[in-house]
Amino acid sequence: MDAYRPATRSTRSVARHWSDRAAGGLLVMGLTLAVLWIVEIANAMLGNRLDVYGIHPHQVGWLEGILFAPFLHAGFEHLIANSLPLAVLGFLTYLAVAGARFLAVVSLTALTSGLGAFFLTPPGTVVVGASGVIFGLLGFLLVRGIFVRSLGSVAVSIGVLLLYGGVLTGMLPGQTFISWQGHLFGFLGGVLAAWLMRRRRGPGRAAAVVR
Repeated sequence: MDAYRPATRSTRSVARHWSDRAAGGLLVMGLTLAVLWIVEIANAMLGNRLDVYGIHPHQVGWLEGILFAPFLHAGFEHLIANSLPLAVLGFLTYLAVAGARFLAVVSLTALTSGLGAFFLTPPGTVVVGASGVIFGLLGFLLVRGIFVRSLGSVAVSIGVLLLYGGVLTGMLPGQTFISWQGHLFGFLGGVLAAWLMRRRRGPGRAAAVVR
């Protein structure tokens, strides 16, 4: 009797795929955290002089701060607060979109966060920290399930919302010494990245015939 079902890969192939991604995600996030900690240790030894390379709002001569700001932090307490959510959300994002696509998500969120902080933060301040990227990864994971429409992606979105939904208040104005502008635009950059990377079903991928 003829029947139709979606084409699938073998269980062994799928397991190997996720195992490779998990290993890659652990490696990438481990190296990322190592770089952040090395930079902050060097910054502390230099009397926090590296903070000058952060984002100087409205000062065109300091636009390069958009590139450097995610690697700088206002002390070890700031870095500690960012390390765990960056590691968790970064790892989950790598599982979803590994390799060049992961780099694209991080780069886009860093750019939108930096531009938001540059144009909207009051002058006379310096913005540093990876929080904008963290909010970008959060935004990406929260809405990816909507665009991809897979059970696994929706489950991840719900899990991330339960774990980190409370930090979304960091996008609201009025908090002292917190760049809500960078948080908000980082989040929007993550939503944009999820939309740009949404999966389109091709005409020839609908089903496979089995007998």
